[in-house]
Amino acid sequence: MNVVDLFCGIGGVAHGLHQAEGFNTLFANDVDADMCESFKLNMPEVSVICDSIANVQFKQLIGKKKVDIVLGGPPCQAYSTSGKRLMEDPRAMLYQQYYRALVETQPQMFVYENVRGLLSMANGKLFDEVQRLFASLGYFVEAKVLNAADFGVPQERERVIVVGVRDGIKFEYPKPTHISAQKTNTDLFDGSLPSHITLGEAIGDLPFIAAGETGYEYSSAPQNDYQKLMRENAPKKLMNHSAASHGEALMRVIRNVPEGGIKKDIPEEFRPKSGFPNSYGRLWWNRPSMTITRNLGTPSSARCIHPKCDRALTTREGARLQSFPDDYVFYGSRSKMNLQIGNAVPPLLAKAIANQIKKALS
Repeated sequence: MNVVDLFCGIGGVAHGLHQAEGFNTLFANDVDADMCESFKLNMPEVSVICDSIANVQFKQLIGKKKVDIVLGGPPCQAYSTSGKRLMEDPRAMLYQQYYRALVETQPQMFVYENVRGLLSMANGKLFDEVQRLFASLGYFVEAKVLNAADFGVPQERERVIVVGVRDGIKFEYPKPTHISAQKTNTDLFDGSLPSHITLGEAIGDLPFIAAGETGYEYSSAPQNDYQKLMRENAPKKLMNHSAASHGEALMRVIRNVPEGGIKKDIPEEFRPKSGFPNSYGRLWWNRPSMTITRNLGTPSSARCIHPKCDRALTTREGARLQSFPDDYVFYGSRSKMNLQIGNAVPPLLAKAIANQIKKALS
C-alpha cells in the first residue's frame, strides 16, 4: 500500500507502519531540518522532502503511482489546550494544505491526527470546517479520540484521529489492548486486558542517574515485554541518556516535590512564585506518564520530573515513554531532540491504526 507521509516529524507514524508491515512510503515531508535528518537516519530508504508543504508539488512527485493512504498531523501548538490557541497562528490553517494534498493525490483513505484541543478550537467551528472540507472531496469522514495508553504506550496521550474513506471502504478504529488500572478494580472489567504500562515498567531498566550525569549501561536485563521490545536491536551503549544540569535554586525546588506532586505541593518556603499550576510536577512510578511534550527536560514548564531521581527526564526516557526503541537515533541538540520526541506520534499507536488500515483496504 502506497503512503504519503505529511508533517512526518522524526517518523513516529512511519516507524509504526514499518512495524505493521505491508506499507510503502512514497515520500515524506516536513519543514523542520533537524526532524528531517532524524527521519533519514532511521529510515534512509524513504525519500524525505524538507520544505514547507506549500511548496510540495504532489502530482509531480507521485507521477503515475497510485496513492492508497495520506497520513499526517499538522503542528499541534496552535490547537493545544496548554498553549495560547491563536487562530491567527499560521499553523492553525495548515489543514488547507492537507486538503490540497488530498485533491492532488486522490488517496483511497486518509488519516489526520491532532491534539484533542482541535475539537474545541474556535468553539468547535474549526473542526467542523475541517470535516466539511474533507467530506467535500467525497470521503466519509469520522473522528475519534484515542488514548495512546490503551495501545501499549506507557503514557496518557489523547489524540483526535480523523479518518476519511472512499465509498465501499469500511474502517474500524482499533480496539484497546490495555486498560486503566483503575478500571480493573470495577465490576465491569472482565479481566481480558492487561493494565496500562506504567512509567516504572517502561524505564525501570535504565540507570538512575543524577542531574548532570550520563548513563551508558543498562541497570538490568529487560524486566518485561515492553523493555524487551524497546531493546530488540539496541546498541551496546545507551544513547541520549544524559540528564540536564539544574541550578541550586531549582534543585531545592525539585527535592521538595513529592511523587505525583505539583507546585502547590511544594512547602511554601521553597515554592516558586511564578509558573503554571502543573509546573514543577513530578511523575508517578506506578502509573503511565502524563503527556510527553517538547519541554520534557524543563521542570518549570511541565510535569516531567523523574519519580525517583531529582531531575527532569532524559531524552532517552522521553523516547521510551513515546515507544521509540533504544536504537532510534535523534539529530540535533538536547532541546531539539526533546522537541522532536514531544511532537511525535507514538509508533505503537501508529502501528495499531496501521493494522486497521490494512484490514480496511485488504
